[in-house]
Amino acid sequence: MQRSQENSFGSNSAKNETMLKSAQNSSATIAMPNHQNPPPVHVKIQKQTNGSNKPLMTNVLNKEPTVIKFELSLSEEQELRDTVLKATQPGKGFLAADDTNDAMGKRLNGVGLENTPENRRRYRQLLFTTPNLHKHISAVILYDDTFRQATDNGQRFVDLLRRQNIQVAIQVDMGIVPLVPPPTTSPNEPQFNRELVTRGLDDLAERIAEYKKNGCSIAKWYSGYRMYDDSKTPSQLVIEHNAMLLARYAMICQRNGIVPIVETDVICEGNHSLEKCQEVTGRVLFHVFRALTTHNVLLEGIILKTNMVTSGLSAPKKSTPEEVAIATLGTLQRYVPSSVPMVGFLSGGLEAVTASEYLNAINQLASSQPFKPWQLTFCYGRALQAGVLELWKGFSENVGAAQKTFLHRCRANSDAEKGVYESEECVANALASIVLPSNGANIRYY
Repeated sequence: MQRSQENSFGSNSAKNETMLKSAQNSSATIAMPNHQNPPPVHVKIQKQTNGSNKPLMTNVLNKEPTVIKFELSLSEEQELRDTVLKATQPGKGFLAADDTNDAMGKRLNGVGLENTPENRRRYRQLLFTTPNLHKHISAVILYDDTFRQATDNGQRFVDLLRRQNIQVAIQVDMGIVPLVPPPTTSPNEPQFNRELVTRGLDDLAERIAEYKKNGCSIAKWYSGYRMYDDSKTPSQLVIEHNAMLLARYAMICQRNGIVPIVETDVICEGNHSLEKCQEVTGRVLFHVFRALTTHNVLLEGIILKTNMVTSGLSAPKKSTPEEVAIATLGTLQRYVPSSVPMVGFLSGGLEAVTASEYLNAINQLASSQPFKPWQLTFCYGRALQAGVLELWKGFSENVGAAQKTFLHRCRANSDAEKGVYESEECVANALASIVLPSNGANIRYY
């Protein structure tokens, strides 16, 4: 339509020239000379100021809509920066205790315990009351069920952690669903579970406001990407879709004074090579930060949680710590802006000791670089809790031994964050002076 207008107005027709001259300093309604007699198009004609004899015309029907730009005030930015500063402390990392009720139930069932709210509460109490936890953990990520629970004496877990100067984070996504909904006739067809997207934006602002009011300062949103042997996954569609969701989530969090953890997980299940993982991780990070920038998210007010670059768990060739460090650090340097304050790695199914070795190698290599813009730390779940549930088994007399095992893994990864992790024996020797009662009497409520 616009090209038709230009051709008509630019013709040598005396009639059109007369109409243009008479309307040069005003708005006019001009009927287009079209054989199909379309409705009149409203054109605002403005006087040209650049010396040209041709008038400027703006089609008000096709005018671009007003874009409301997401911006934070200086005080809102400072609140986010303050939270990040508390969460990014040398030698400390995040404990991911945000297993869903179903996931936690499977773990409880594995040691002969029922999946009940009380058993889930007692296990989380064991973790959060571990002595010296605050020396190694700067933030704990909770699931909604745990967020609403309390200790034996009625103290909320949120308050228990905050009294230890540990930031409280909350998982806010509502789980993953297939990108392409499966047909009702065969809902479990494998091909429809290859590409997954995250849901939970609908009422996110309201939920974030409640969590903020009740003590949370950080939130987390998960996005996962699967790789299959056909090399066609993850698709560009799912990468861009999840990037947009992460950006919108981050924008909502920052508007409500919450620091968003942006989690991208290139899932390490499978037999893919380290090079394939590096290529996919780079693509994912590129699109995520492009979306964050497009949405004007404050990068200084986010935390990136992502995977290390490794070969698949079933790959014939296992990656060495040195190979993982080179590939991971190279990918971060290429795709993660230096304004991002912290990168917390997820363990992604790695063995607990392997996760510590990989993190240690990454920090040793990063320390040798002339420029290390981010804190590179752990954001582990099972790699911190390995063996804890199996030792506890629901018995009060096992609390002390379970807590010492948990503290051991926290100390090991604290050393790895500083690049000084040597061996499990060295960690055990460092903790040898700490004696925890075996009857559970050591539970402290701070």
